[in-house]
This record gives sequence, structure tokens and C-alpha cells, in this order.
Amino acid sequence: MALINKIRERSGFAIGAIAIGLLIFIVLGDLLGPNSNLFGNNTTVGEIAGHEVSVQEFEALFDEARNNYASQYGRQPGEAEMASLREQTWNQLVFKYAFADEFEEAGLGISDDERFDMVQGRNVHPALKQMFTNPQTGQFDVAQVKQTLANLGNLPEEQRNAWRKYEEDLAQDRLRNKYYNLFTFSNYVTTEEAKRYNTEQNAKASINYLFIPYFSIADSTIKVTDDQLSQYLNNNKKKFEVEAGRSITYVTVPVAPSKEDSTAYQQSTAALTSDFATTQNDSLFVKAESDTPYNGAYVPVSDLPEDLKKQSLEMGKVYGPFVQNGTFSLYKITGTKDGGAASARASHILIKPDNATPEAKAAAKTKAQGILTQIRGGADFAQMALQHGTDGTASVGGDLGWFTEGRMVPAFEKAVFGATSAGLLPNLVETDYGYHIIKITNPKTTRTYQVAQVTRTISPSDNSREFAFSRASEIASNSNNLESFEKTITAQKGLSKTEAKNITADSRSVNNLQNARELVRWAFSEDTNVGDVSHVITMDDQYVVAVLTNKREKGTAKLEDVRDELTMAVRNELKAKKIKEKLGTISGTLGQAAAKYGPDAIARPASDISFAAANVPGMGMEPVAIGRAFGLKPGQRTPAIDGEGGVVVVELTNITPAPPVSDLATAKKQVQDIRSGRVQAAIYEAVRKNAKVEDNRVRFF
Repeated sequence: MALINKIRERSGFAIGAIAIGLLIFIVLGDLLGPNSNLFGNNTTVGEIAGHEVSVQEFEALFDEARNNYASQYGRQPGEAEMASLREQTWNQLVFKYAFADEFEEAGLGISDDERFDMVQGRNVHPALKQMFTNPQTGQFDVAQVKQTLANLGNLPEEQRNAWRKYEEDLAQDRLRNKYYNLFTFSNYVTTEEAKRYNTEQNAKASINYLFIPYFSIADSTIKVTDDQLSQYLNNNKKKFEVEAGRSITYVTVPVAPSKEDSTAYQQSTAALTSDFATTQNDSLFVKAESDTPYNGAYVPVSDLPEDLKKQSLEMGKVYGPFVQNGTFSLYKITGTKDGGAASARASHILIKPDNATPEAKAAAKTKAQGILTQIRGGADFAQMALQHGTDGTASVGGDLGWFTEGRMVPAFEKAVFGATSAGLLPNLVETDYGYHIIKITNPKTTRTYQVAQVTRTISPSDNSREFAFSRASEIASNSNNLESFEKTITAQKGLSKTEAKNITADSRSVNNLQNARELVRWAFSEDTNVGDVSHVITMDDQYVVAVLTNKREKGTAKLEDVRDELTMAVRNELKAKKIKEKLGTISGTLGQAAAKYGPDAIARPASDISFAAANVPGMGMEPVAIGRAFGLKPGQRTPAIDGEGGVVVVELTNITPAPPVSDLATAKKQVQDIRSGRVQAAIYEAVRKNAKVEDNRVRFF
């Protein structure tokens, strides 16, 4: 079995090599949506270039992939892996049939001489080189290959077939590379194109801009009519090309532990806690009683479980149980050591300057100093952080929690780890982010802890499961349309409906529902009509009942299917018109125009803006505005532009030209590499479309 195991260990490459060729297909999504043949009474999984893929053909290839997985990883694939293997199997079939005619028309093939050369000649396939690398020398050993081939006739039929299949996979990968190389190697970059790429990346513009965001006008003040939506949709049909989708309203009934379960849990954990406290062998106890393995590593306070960070830790003491996400944990301190990585806990209030000018920095420092003075005078630090903090810690009173040395910027770290006691630091600390007011919660410590942890999942009893199922069954049996469904839910305490719009046939999850394939299959079934109520669907520790609320077919979306997107687009157009009317003709500076417009207008300078990035601090991505700016001369300004996030006026103050290209070959290669990826993506997409792929897997999987 040595050969077949070796092949299976490397089979990931043989499959992966083809998968690489299909990468764009996987990323972009191959699913073309069901058509009129989707739910026919047959066993056809799909059609590719006129070839009908039967369930039997698909399953045979899938079983092979599943067996390879089991051999490679020593276990059967789980639900997530099964979904990935099915996707991989489908992609292999698409590649096989969609490209077959293309290879033939291009006159491509793999000769017997090439096959020999690829296995034991001068151009051995990289996968084979990896398989037969000598572990002592780290070099490919062709003698091992020849010995394997010489012994092939003496091996069992299963191993001989596995080798032949592996060789064929390698040949297909070589054929794919030949086809792509016909296009990739014809990709040529001129000197002027390389220079233009350098300019787009490295020329820097300094600008002044006026930005008035769309959100400055309340949505409620803009009325959008259906005629306006229809006109926008007709003018932008390509923007709204959609795949087939289904919309549902559903309810989840969780399997929650009952009072009896809680009582049983309390009794069992009390006994477990007592035994854990008195055991003389903590590692064996954890091994016998915990769902997670024992880990005897010493860790700093910053790496302790959150529940322990809040405790005053004592050697030999058991802490808990702590319950989180259906799991309870007990912790026992089994060892301590000093001399580890230093940890500390602190809170801060960060005051950021509005921009990089000296005036903005001075204003931020003055504000921070005033806050520090108030805290010294008795103001609550956490309340001041909530009121004035400008980063994500403001909502938690500025608390940064525990952290180790090396995690923070140097100036901040020096201040925190230089403190010898808890309390407010007397001076502001300046970093690249702004000015910090710092309170030391726990000063530096080098103590590390060894913790034994017992973790168990809290599993509901069978009675609890039966109760949850009966609630879900009652909803399903008492509902025959959306109206009765909603009434039945309202009568049930603690339940609420959730909507999922335009789920696609390849969806594996629906909102936060994982492993939702059964729900998706029901929604796409030919027997399911709008208004139908599903049977009770089991998903992990919950039951789901759904109503189909809408069917969206492949093609240009209907107005109702994309009403929200259309409304936003049309509303922004109307807002832009309103903003430009109020703004009028700008005669003075952009700052004066902003002041005249009102507090919603933002006028700022920005520097180091590149044509390629088109991202401006405080304004975001505005490619049209930045593109127009690079067409100006210093001192000129654009008219008011309908931007992505608002109305924009840009004034060019200076352009720093890109430095001349010193290495044209490198610049050309950069452009060529970018194009190569795009070329392969475009080729695959063109071949796939030409093959008229119909994917009906949702009927079966």
C-alpha cells in the first residue's frame, strides 16, 4: 500500500492543480442559476457544453475525492469539507467538458513522449518532483520513480489504477498550462505602458477638496417614484444582472436546556468542582473529564482566559464554573513562575488631531490637557473616555485590557511599562495617533501561570429537544401562508421571524444559519411556490420553519427584487442635484464655499494622493474626482461631481511627478504579471459562458 498512500498524500496537488486553473471560477462563483430545466424529473446534475452530467457520474468523481481526503487526513470529511469537495468535483467536470473542444480546436494534446518526459525525463512535473524528493538530500530522485514504475506490474490492481489516474491528472494539468500559456506568453507590455503604470502608481497630487456627503440630507426629505426607479433600471441594466434567488421569512426554535437540565447541570458541576479541587493529578483529571486536552504551558496574565483575568489568583484554587456559548469551564491554578514576558493593564483616552497641520495638533493637545485636568480634579475616567475618546475603546471606558510588552507603539509602551503603581499618569503621552491620557489599572508583572482547564458542552436533554421540536411542528402545521405563519409565531413566546433575501442555489448558509443546504434545497424545489410553508428543518441545536416570500429568476432583476438598491442610487442622484443647487457657483475658496453652505460641508487639504489608489482621507474612495484632479493644472478646480459618497469639488495645488523608471524590465514585468492574472480569468470566464453551463446541483445536494 506504500505507493497508493503516497499518491493519496499528494493527490491534493493533482486535484489542486486543476483547481488553480479554476480559481477565478471559484472566486467569482460558477453558479449560473437554475433555468427551465432545473427541476425536471430526471437525474441530471447539470449540463456543460452540451454534455449532461448525471448523478452517477458526479457521485463517482465525488467518491474518489472523498476517499482521497480520508486517506490523506485519516478521517472522513465533515459537512464543511463535504461542501468543498462537491464544489471541487463540479469544477473538475466544468474544466473537463468546457475546455475539451477548446483544446482540440487549438490543436493541443499530450504526446506519449511528453508523458514520459513529464514523469522520468528532463521536464518532470513539479508534483512528481515533490513526491519523489530524497529526504536526505532534499533533491528529486529519478531513480525512485524508475524503481516504482519497474515494480508497478507486481502491485495490486487498485494501486496500478491509482498510479494511472495520478499520471492522467498530471497530464491534464500540463494541458491546461499549455492552453493558458498560448495567451499568457502573447501578453506584451510596451515601454510607454510601463511608464504610464509608473506614473499612475507614483505620481502624487496635493489637493484641496470640498465634500458634502449624501447622508447630510435626510432620506425622508427625498421622495423617489416608481417611474424614476424604472428609468434608472432601464438605463443601468448591466448593473442589475442577477442570478436566480429565493427570499424567505423563517423562525428558529432553539433547543434550550430546561429547568431540569439546569438542575442536573448544577449538581454535576458541583461534584466535578469538588473532585477537581482535591485531585492530586490534574493532567489525568483533565484528560478524563474535559472535552479539551490538557495544556501545561505557562502563560502571562494577558493570555489567560478572560474570566480568570478578573480574579485574584491563588495556587491550587478552582475558579468557576463559567458558562459561555453553551459551554462551561473550570480553571485550576497549578503553577506560577516569575520572569516571563511582562504584562500590564491600562485604560486610555485618545484625542486625535483633525488633520496633520500644527494648528490641529495644538488644538488636540489643548483638549487632551483639559480632560486630564478634569480627571485630576475628580472626574470619572471611564465617563470621560466615553464622552471624549476617539477610538474603539471609548465605549468600554477606555479599557485596553491586559497586553504584553511589544504590542503597543513605543511611546505608549514606555509610559505604561515604566509605571510602578496603579493610577493616572501625570502627563499626556504623544504618539503618531494623537495624545493619550493613560490610567494604569495593573502595573507591569512578569508572573506567568499554569492553568488546568476542564471544559464541557452543556447538552440539552432529549425532553428539551422534543419540546423544541413540538413548538416548531406546531408552527409548521398551523401555517399555510405568510399571514398565518406570522400569527402563529406571535402567539409563541420568545420567538421572532427573520428575513433572508435572494439566497442563491449554491448557498451553504442563510444569514447566521450554518449547514443550511436542506433549507436552500426546499426553497429552490420546483414544488415550492411563493407563500408555501416548509416542513420542520433540523440545523444543529435548533429547528427552522420557513415561508417562501419571493422567487427571483436569472437575468435583469425586476424592480421589486432590487428596490432597495435602486432607491439608494436614485435618491443619491436627487440629493446630488439638491446639494449642487444649494452650493451654486463657487467664486471664492473652497473653505469659504463650505462655510457658506453650512456645517455639513467639509473643506480640507490632502496630500500624497495617487491616481491608482484614488482614496482620500476624510472622503473615501472617489475615483472619478481623483481622476479628474490629475487632469488639472495647479490652481484649477473641477466642477461639482456626483461622487460615490457625496458631491465633490477638487482643486489641484501641486503634482509631484513620478520618478523616472530606472528599471524598465522590472516595471514591464509588474504590468505583465497583473495582466496575466486578468488574462486567465477572462479566458476561463469566456470558455465557461461559451459552454452554457447549467448547474442543477441544488436539486440533490
